[in-house]
Amino acid sequence: MAQKKTEHESIDLRYASEDGLFDRRRFLTQLTLVAAGAVAASSLLPFLENYCALAGIISEDDPRVRSEYVDYPGATGEIRADLVRPRGDAKVPGVIVIHEIWGLTPYIEDVARRLAVEGFLAIAPDALSPLGGSPEDPAKARRMMEQLDRETTVRNYAAALKYLQTYPQCDGNVGVIGFCWGGGMANQLAVNSPDLKAAVPFYGMQPSPEDVPKIKASLLLHYAGNDDRINKGIPAFEEALKKASIDYRLYMYKGAEHAFHNDTNAARYNKEAAQLAWKRTIEFLKEKLKT
Repeated sequence: MAQKKTEHESIDLRYASEDGLFDRRRFLTQLTLVAAGAVAASSLLPFLENYCALAGIISEDDPRVRSEYVDYPGATGEIRADLVRPRGDAKVPGVIVIHEIWGLTPYIEDVARRLAVEGFLAIAPDALSPLGGSPEDPAKARRMMEQLDRETTVRNYAAALKYLQTYPQCDGNVGVIGFCWGGGMANQLAVNSPDLKAAVPFYGMQPSPEDVPKIKASLLLHYAGNDDRINKGIPAFEEALKKASIDYRLYMYKGAEHAFHNDTNAARYNKEAAQLAWKRTIEFLKEKLKT
């Protein structure tokens, strides 16, 4: 009876994590408490495997980067953002990092640090700045995200592009990477910002086909094989991209779920797909922004 209870508690934790209710540290702490003396270690391997990326994240005090919170002028006023710079004074390309529907989370800030380690000036704006900023409770953040006006939010991200272009350490070349909700927003930024050089939407909602000819950036499109809601928009998007002669590459990761890159999401993280997509992303950004 005790083992069944513990297994149910572990499942509850898993879905709480999938819904963004726990950050990675709290998830592991709670799972350890639940498992103590009740579940064989082998039964926890799926959870542990999904968190294997913990050893590879870039810590906030990594000597290779400098992180700080900044405010830049947006369409709705001051927008708070996490800005991460490579050490040194050399001018480098900039990359905007657009978060998921959970708001500006530690995962997204870690993505910004990963980009800085690769030689990019990364900025991760908080889309919820006009509403007071992302709360610690991701479920609340999701409800707040639903209150945002899309066109105004796009302008706030376009302002981040201008901010990076004039930043002393930026060489003027700017790209964008976005995840889930942020993937769709990355597509919208590509539509609305002709100065953007490259866009990498991860499983993002596609723009309207009639808007595709406005895109000037090169695109790297990552999609999960098990993501019917998003993937149903691919054929029309590809047709429009080809018709408009847009420079793009599209990769489908078979067997992967929506949000497969998020290594804090135990239920959906796919190590193989995430690492391959990230490798392709860095190569693409270096090709398009550093030449």
